[in-house]
Amino acid sequence: MTAIIPIQEPMHRPQPATPAGFALWQLGFRPFYLLASGFAALSIALWALQYGGFLPAPYLAGPIWHAHEMLFGFALAVIVGFLFTAGRNWSNQPTPTGLPLAALALLWVVARVLVLTPYGWAAAIANVAFPLAAALALARPFIAARNRRNYFFVGLLLLLAAAALCVHLQMLGVLALPGWAGIQMALDVVLFIMAVMAGRVVPMFTNNGVPGARASRHGALEKLALGLPLALLAADVLQLPPLLLALIAGLGACAHLLRWLLWQPWTTWRAPIVWVLHAAYLWIPVHLALRVAAVLGWAPSSAPAHALMVGAAGGLIIGMMTRTARGHTARPLRADRADVACYVLVLGAALVRVAVPLAMPHWMVGAVLLSAALWSAGFGLYAVRYGPVLTRPRLDGRPG
Repeated sequence: MTAIIPIQEPMHRPQPATPAGFALWQLGFRPFYLLASGFAALSIALWALQYGGFLPAPYLAGPIWHAHEMLFGFALAVIVGFLFTAGRNWSNQPTPTGLPLAALALLWVVARVLVLTPYGWAAAIANVAFPLAAALALARPFIAARNRRNYFFVGLLLLLAAAALCVHLQMLGVLALPGWAGIQMALDVVLFIMAVMAGRVVPMFTNNGVPGARASRHGALEKLALGLPLALLAADVLQLPPLLLALIAGLGACAHLLRWLLWQPWTTWRAPIVWVLHAAYLWIPVHLALRVAAVLGWAPSSAPAHALMVGAAGGLIIGMMTRTARGHTARPLRADRADVACYVLVLGAALVRVAVPLAMPHWMVGAVLLSAALWSAGFGLYAVRYGPVLTRPRLDGRPG
């Protein structure tokens, strides 16, 4: 699981004119990046209006559904889109395209709609079925290629399906689980996925995109940085004593901070498409440090979750969505002004959402509204800017 598997940068030779046609269903990143960005912009705006008392009718019935939609709606869509795209390169086997890809996207949309209805069992079935179907679709090329090093991604999608099932069964009154058990399980799985993927791509992108950079990895540190999130997941599932959980999280914060420093983030300031990934990754040790603070009663329990999902996930996702969309449509791997605006807006949303309530708790409502506005603007800008890119063929005429 700790072995490094290179992800080849797509070759591209941009042409002067954009080819005509409709290419949304040609590769997994296309529909899921478009759906996720549009959903991120709209759903958080609606949630913030509800939270601030400006939306009369409930959009989501409580904070647990806000967390549910960020994890099993937004983040899971991007994870699936990325894995379908990278999985094709890793296995040299086809991943879903055409009608099967459209069917998976439709299942995701149906799950988002059903959460807003009184049909709890239908919502549960749809939200569990989506990661299960994605796991099956990813397993086929991996098994065909005997790509055993990436089998664990299939297992992680199955864990997310189990976490979604826990949330729904708890809300339906079938299971009596402590607190937000399913949500915390999903947060830990997303943390591990980000740690794995960032470790594979950030050092490579740094060395490829920044002349003179010497981003490096240390074998023992890599094992520790990936092992501690798994230990944290086990601690949360088993409901181990809080002080043990704090110890694991504290060690994880140190390991991930050292890992980040080995990637030489200070060398990337001239390359926005690279520095955004470094800036986002820094939120992982912040998240783990805030978990320690929350366990000790020094920070609210919502702070670590928002550091992870708004800062780390939001930043890594907006950075990877711009890079993937450019690379896999044969465009230059350079961020333009719109891309940089997306980065600044999303990372600014994280800073406002986490730092302001910690420093000035009485400004919570204002911080939520401002953070939501920044987040929605960032992902809304991405959806508008990259909608035509994601729906049209590659500039070089190749499939994908």
